[in-house]
Amino acid sequence: MSVLDRIGQKLLFSFDPETAHGLSIAALRCGLPVGATAPRDARLPTHDARLKLNLCGLEFPNPLGMAAGYDKNAEVPDALLGLGFGFAEVGTITPLPQSGNSKPRIFRLTADEAVINRLGFNNEGHAAAEKRLAARKGRPGIVGVNIGANKDSADRIADYERGVARFAPYASYLTVNISSPNTPGLRNMQARDQLGELLSRVMAARTAASAQPPVFLKIAPDLVEAELEDIAAEVIEKKIDGVIVSNTTLARTGLRSATVASEAGGLSGKPLFERSTAVLARMRKLLGPNIAIIGVGGIDSTEAALEKIRAGADLVQLYTGMIYAGPALPGRIVAGMARFAERERLKSIGELRDTGCASWSERL
Repeated sequence: MSVLDRIGQKLLFSFDPETAHGLSIAALRCGLPVGATAPRDARLPTHDARLKLNLCGLEFPNPLGMAAGYDKNAEVPDALLGLGFGFAEVGTITPLPQSGNSKPRIFRLTADEAVINRLGFNNEGHAAAEKRLAARKGRPGIVGVNIGANKDSADRIADYERGVARFAPYASYLTVNISSPNTPGLRNMQARDQLGELLSRVMAARTAASAQPPVFLKIAPDLVEAELEDIAAEVIEKKIDGVIVSNTTLARTGLRSATVASEAGGLSGKPLFERSTAVLARMRKLLGPNIAIIGVGGIDSTEAALEKIRAGADLVQLYTGMIYAGPALPGRIVAGMARFAERERLKSIGELRDTGCASWSERL
């Protein structure tokens, strides 16, 4: 981290995590210089062509994205792209506004470079996000929209259908999020019967929508082999465009931050890297080579991002890593990827994909 990043982190860490998050959104919204884009290497172009990927009909300038959960209300996607991300995912957005779970609901595990959250899909709802996304329509940049269901919804699948209909005209891609541990019963939708109905109705809603963006399914890291096999079968059968692996975990193995490790909620950050990467590799084996996978969980460096790609990811996302490494992290990772591609004489960073899939899948 730079001296400026360290000062900024110290300032933000003086606030409770949720207040600090709000301040960072406000800074981006106001255009304050909270970070840097990928630093220019004299030997490399600013946007290295070897980092570009064409996936699901979309041209990604580089494979690193901001994960859902940071920009819940689609307030700052363009500012995030300005930090060096190749794409940004906003949400999770539910049809109706909801306040989420009671506070405090975000906990820093500084010794582990991790976070536990039990936010519960707190967001301003479809209408507010749609207004913002409609205002940026026509601007460059890949912005995905992560959709969810209201906690008290009588028909949660209908909530996802509403999300598809509402955001299809504005989203570069849509993510169906059924893997948050903070909405009671939501993860049950990963079970095959419920998942089959959900995906059928979601894909029918996309067909009926005014635009047909790619659809991704975001899954949990706490699934066993049989559950992964069922999900892969439904994804293939329903012709889902891709899978995002993974959301936060309920596991607490090996944590050093004993005072807050017992807090309820989903754990993200460095401790999630091993499990999420192993699940990613297993899903790549189950899905085959042609379905897109986005790898998420524990990415805090160029090396971690490249390892996700080796395990089978086409694209990668981060969020918690930036809390501990600073807002210049995406720029550093992208620059590191460009240097790696040059050093290894790769024509495309995609050549790295699956080179470590076999070994990672054995760790599950």
